[in-house]
Amino acid sequence: MSEQTKAERVHQVFEKISDQYDSMNSVITFRRHIAWRHDVMKRMNVKEGSKALDVCTGTGDWAIALAKAVGTHGEVIGLDFSQNMLKIAQDKQEQQALKQLTLIQGNAMELPFEDDSFDYVTIGFGLRNVPDYSTVLREMYRVTKPGGQVFCLETSQPTLFGYRQASLFYVRYIMPLLGKFIAKSYDEYSWLQESARHFPNKSVLKQMFLEAGFSKVDVKSYSGGVAAMHKAIK
Repeated sequence: MSEQTKAERVHQVFEKISDQYDSMNSVITFRRHIAWRHDVMKRMNVKEGSKALDVCTGTGDWAIALAKAVGTHGEVIGLDFSQNMLKIAQDKQEQQALKQLTLIQGNAMELPFEDDSFDYVTIGFGLRNVPDYSTVLREMYRVTKPGGQVFCLETSQPTLFGYRQASLFYVRYIMPLLGKFIAKSYDEYSWLQESARHFPNKSVLKQMFLEAGFSKVDVKSYSGGVAAMHKAIK
């Protein structure tokens, strides 16, 4: 699939499933994605008054958590290319009156920020959907301040025999069916399972972070390896 084709396809998918995205995430991951993100936030130990960027922010849950952590003297930007996803994030932001959060439409492949701008940069379940993983990692490296931290929470490939096969079966066959019956979006969830299935495992992704320029990368697996956190320091 060409870069342009993948970008267009991903945009089409998220524009269509935006209304059902949060509820489907809870169904597909058995609500584990919430616990995973909470654990990553604890490890981030976000300082009040700091500046953070959430790339591929989607419906904004991680950006909102960051906004609460940095407080009213901090600043958080959530960036996504799907206007429909951002609309849901904006509704949440308004309900919680988070003035320190700014939501913008933009491209993760060409982040519209100066070098060395952010103390923290995050991306949650978005890296697998970009046209080129390495380009986005280099962009995240570029906009992170020296000494700053990048956190990626993403699907991964379990290694334990039996569990790996069961996980692959679930992702490949059950996930699209859930999309069909709950969100009326079989094709979209079929495509999303494909992007998850072909995403690099945690060791390969760690190497990609190092090749993007990061000096140290720590990895933590969740739920038997179906998801993983990568913490990278610039």
